[in-house]
Amino acid sequence: MKSYRELDLLPEKLITEDVSLLYLEQSVWRGFEYHLAVLGINFSELPPSGLLRIEELLETFFSFRRYLKFIELPLSQRKFCQGCQQLLLPDDWEKHLEHQVVGDISITQLKRPSQLLYPLENKKTNAQYLFADRSCHFLIDLLSTLGFRRVLCVGTPRLHELIRLKASGGDKKSNIKSLLLDIDFRYSQFYLEDSFCHYNMFNHHFFDGKAALEICRTFLQEDKGEGVIMVTDPPFGGLVEPLAVTFKKLIAMWKEGQSQDNNQKELPIFWIFPYFFESRICQFFPSFCMLDYQVDYDNHALYKHGKTGRKQSPVRIFTNIPPNKIILPVEEGYRFCPLCQRYVSLENQHCEHCNSCTSKDGRKWNHCFLCKKCVKPSWIHCSICNHCALPDHSCEGPKDGCFICGELDHKRGTCPNISASKKANKAVRKQKQRKSNKMKMETTKGQPMNHTSVTRKKKRRERAHQYLCS
Repeated sequence: MKSYRELDLLPEKLITEDVSLLYLEQSVWRGFEYHLAVLGINFSELPPSGLLRIEELLETFFSFRRYLKFIELPLSQRKFCQGCQQLLLPDDWEKHLEHQVVGDISITQLKRPSQLLYPLENKKTNAQYLFADRSCHFLIDLLSTLGFRRVLCVGTPRLHELIRLKASGGDKKSNIKSLLLDIDFRYSQFYLEDSFCHYNMFNHHFFDGKAALEICRTFLQEDKGEGVIMVTDPPFGGLVEPLAVTFKKLIAMWKEGQSQDNNQKELPIFWIFPYFFESRICQFFPSFCMLDYQVDYDNHALYKHGKTGRKQSPVRIFTNIPPNKIILPVEEGYRFCPLCQRYVSLENQHCEHCNSCTSKDGRKWNHCFLCKKCVKPSWIHCSICNHCALPDHSCEGPKDGCFICGELDHKRGTCPNISASKKANKAVRKQKQRKSNKMKMETTKGQPMNHTSVTRKKKRRERAHQYLCS
């Protein structure tokens, strides 16, 4: 077996003349040493029993050296293929001649890969919405105030990169470390294994096997599990139950490092999800409560900060940390309720009958004495249904059985008439599309094609958003 020096991997061999790269290259070397320590392998002696795993680690190490070679290139030679979403070395240029390539990739851009990579926005597979910097900085400041030193970022790449950016920028107040677990494998070209694991949160699957699992376990159990928190931002289309099962497995992994005396302690969690999932989340995690803070996203048309009424972001933070310990920014429209002993939004008024600030969506809710609870301002009490609902609701209630043929012995998914229904719906959609195109041609006749279609799409999105929040 080759000696360690024959492998030409000494730290000094990696350090370039550019002092600004020193931090990155040292972090790579520390990551490799970290893997050896996890395996229980002596730094100076590589035993044959660990040779296969060492080769895997070296392969990862060499792949990251590609990233280091990219950094060493002059600015004019640093290129990124937008089609392949890949950093290009000079040897790769010929293969990507017909692709859309961006040049002059700066070190600042490389430190923020979520801004360089295209968000995955296929709603059927992975709708990737990224935190706005306002929400990210709030979360980092809050985590630092609460005394956390490690953050397990599950599906929150932008939070992960900002934590690392603050640490590498020499911010003395920020001594937080983070580990990113994400389904987006593209981040592997920017991070080493000790800071990124390719992971599916819906089935608790680590794509890189036991090595990645052990990295996550070690991160959670460091310092006997003290000072760590999990922050997760799952896709909103995902079911709560499989997510809850996965999070409980991560909690169990954290608890393995706890002593018997601390067996009742809980892993602190920030679960970021729309407020209308509150009952489902609390069903699996009864100790969770919902904060009034509105999380907003950069690349989402509706989930933006500063809007009012139904247009406000419905995304909230669910946590098992006592709400009286969490301070929300007053300058962003939050106030402290002395009766509830927590921060709430300005329009969330305290109800003396319910003895709490009851609003969930940021608007002022009204108390219904018949239902004996507060309801949305757009709802009225229906004497037929004997509960509050929208004025134009159907008093018949939900339809039983199949929505296509009306039979009670099956549901829509197994209906024998589903193909005919699909054809009929397709014909209706085509007819509506033709009518819409005709109207568009009439409105734009003699005028340049301007904002008509954009406005219509925007209104459709807002109507869908209003329906969810009503």
